[in-house]
Amino acid sequence: MEVKLSEAFSPERLSVINESHLHAGHHHVENGETQEFDGKGETHFRVRIVSSAFSGMSRIERHRAVNAVLSEELKAGVHALAIEPAAPGETVRW
Repeated sequence: MEVKLSEAFSPERLSVINESHLHAGHHHVENGETQEFDGKGETHFRVRIVSSAFSGMSRIERHRAVNAVLSEELKAGVHALAIEPAAPGETVRW
């Protein structure tokens, strides 16, 4: 994910954090059955990215752009993706 995001947005700052372990015990539906998630693997991520590519874009446009770049990962098993995009100079909480 880091390589794809770097190539697409040339970010000043980029952090891709695997948060799968934080979701252990949560329930999800797989193959029509409710199952408890064990927190292992790479299914829940947080992306923190600062890029001039986001200048002039709305929050929705930024999220759509990141989702488009990571569409293969989302189709292949990434269950949750928290996106925190910003343009240079914007205030971030991290």
